[in-house]
Amino acid sequence: MDAPRPGTLLLTARDITAHYEEDGQILQALDNINLTLEDGEFVALIGPSGCGKSTLLDIVSGLYPQSGGDIIIDGEVLTLSQRLGHAAYMRQRDLLMPWRTALDNACLALEAHGLPKKQARQIARERFPEFGLSGFEDAYPAQLSGGMRQRIAFLRTVLTERRLLLLDEPFGALDALNRVALQTWLLSLWERERQGVVLVTHDVDEAIFLADQVAVLSSRPGHVVHVEHIDLPRPRTRQMVTSEAFLGHRAVLLEGLGLLEVDVVPV
Repeated sequence: MDAPRPGTLLLTARDITAHYEEDGQILQALDNINLTLEDGEFVALIGPSGCGKSTLLDIVSGLYPQSGGDIIIDGEVLTLSQRLGHAAYMRQRDLLMPWRTALDNACLALEAHGLPKKQARQIARERFPEFGLSGFEDAYPAQLSGGMRQRIAFLRTVLTERRLLLLDEPFGALDALNRVALQTWLLSLWERERQGVVLVTHDVDEAIFLADQVAVLSSRPGHVVHVEHIDLPRPRTRQMVTSEAFLGHRAVLLEGLGLLEVDVVPV
């Protein structure tokens, strides 16, 4: 994977609208979404359930067609089929195959891209220690904790070596302690890899702790009502969550979600 190029636009979602059919009715999921992501930047999306956050990731990844607008990756407008394979996409569920070991689950994406199984297993095995998985190569998913399963899913995603990483609530199914631990772990991983990341989350504190900017989406049809640029130094530490700057960002984002009354300037 190439080194990030700060200041270079990796992803642009321009005037994206989306519709879907439900019970015979056509409903609008997204309304005129505009979003940019620089190479090596971390962007979080927050908003009420059903506002189209996951739909936007599906559109960027090439799994779902937009009704209008353009997805631009590396300066090129890409059709739905052209977008397939440009991003590594991790959903909330780990989607591990129960009949494959941890190692064989981790190297699945490499095999899917045509790498011989023996070579794929070797590449994956070398990275098990840095993902906190050393010694669990031969364990099956049913033998692992939720946190370890998520780490395997992350490793599988990272091994695709895509510069654009889409994360759809990767910690949503975990308990609070595991979620906090994996947020810190993800941040340290991102500091090393420096991929461009778009994260969908319902957790405002998670969004602030991880991201460079946080986009707030309205209720359906989702549109961007505010973008908060996070003014916290990197590397981030857990001590920052009680800082005045962190709490200030939190107040603004809660207001953007309609949960707190402070002055917010819409974008």
